Amino acid sequence: MPEPSPTPQRKRRGRLLRCGAAFAVLSAVAGYLVVQYVTGGTGGPGCKVVSGKGDGATYEFSPEQAVNAATITAVGTARELPERAVTIALATALQESALRNIDYGDRDSLGLFQQRPSQGWGTPRQIMDPAYASEKFYEHLEKVPGYTRLPLTVAAQKVQRSGFPQAYAKHEPDATLLAAALTGRSGATLTCDGRPAATRAKGADAVRAALARDFGRDVLKPAGAEVDDATGQTPAPDAPGTEAEPGDGTVTLPVTTVSSDRRDAGARGWQLAHWAVANASELHIRSVSYAGREWVAGHTDSQWRPVDGKGSAGPGGEAEAVRITTGQ
Repeated sequence: MPEPSPTPQRKRRGRLLRCGAAFAVLSAVAGYLVVQYVTGGTGGPGCKVVSGKGDGATYEFSPEQAVNAATITAVGTARELPERAVTIALATALQESALRNIDYGDRDSLGLFQQRPSQGWGTPRQIMDPAYASEKFYEHLEKVPGYTRLPLTVAAQKVQRSGFPQAYAKHEPDATLLAAALTGRSGATLTCDGRPAATRAKGADAVRAALARDFGRDVLKPAGAEVDDATGQTPAPDAPGTEAEPGDGTVTLPVTTVSSDRRDAGARGWQLAHWAVANASELHIRSVSYAGREWVAGHTDSQWRPVDGKGSAGPGGEAEAVRITTGQ
C-alpha cells in the first residue's frame, strides 16, 4: 500500500525549516566575513591599546592593523605633524579599509586610504605602499586650512571626498587611543601577543630597514646605522659604528629630540617602543625595553613589566634608549 502524500501544511513546514537552516548558515558566514574584515583576517585581535587616563577605554585590533597604524603614525610624526593629524589619518584608514592594506575597493580604489590612481594619487604599486599612501594623505591634509580645529569628519572629508562623509566620526574614539599610544604621548599603553608571522626570522637588519621606511633614515643616525638609498637595507649588524649586537639580534636606539624637554624625549622613546611592539609579529621581535619597563612576546597578558637595571636611564633619571631584541 503506498505511503500517504505529505499534506500541504507539512510541505510548508519543511520548506520553512530548510529556509531557516539556510538563513542560519548564511548569517554565520556573513558574521565570519565581518570578523575577518575587521580583524584583518587573523581570526581575532592580537593587540590592545588602553587609555592612559585610567578611564577604562580600550581598543583591540590585529597584528596586521597594528603594523599599518604604526606606519601611519610614524610617517605623520616624521613630517612633524601634530597628534591631531595622526588621529584624523587613523580614523580615515579605519573607515576606508579597517586599517588593512587591501588591493580592491570602489572602482579603482586601493590601499589603506582607498586612494584612486585615476584621481592622481599615484600608481597602484605606490598606493599599495602604506608609507607612500600615508605621505600622500598627510600631504593633502596639510593643505586644508585650519584642519586641526575642524571636526574630524570635516577634515577627513576634505581630503577623501567620500560618498559617506559622516562615517569617519564613529572611529574618532579608537583613533584617539591609537594616536596617543603610537605617538608616545601615552606610555606603556600598547601591547601585542607577538606571535610570529609564518615567515623566517628576519633579525636586526629587518628592524632597522623597517624603522627607516616608516620614520625616515634620520631615525637611525643616533645609532650610527646607515641605510642604502637604493635598497633601503642597512649594513650588517657588525658593521663599524652601528649599535647592534649580532649575537642576539638586538637594536639599541638612543632617544633624541630636537627639544631639551624631557617630556618630548620620553614621548619619542615610547613611540619607538610601541612601534616595535606593533611590528613584533611581522619582524619576529622577542622583547622591547624602555624606561625601566619591558614587553616580552608570548606572555598571555602582554603587559609592560618593571625590569630592574634595564631601563637605560641616564644621570637625570630620563630613559635614554629603546632596546629591541629580535628572535634571531
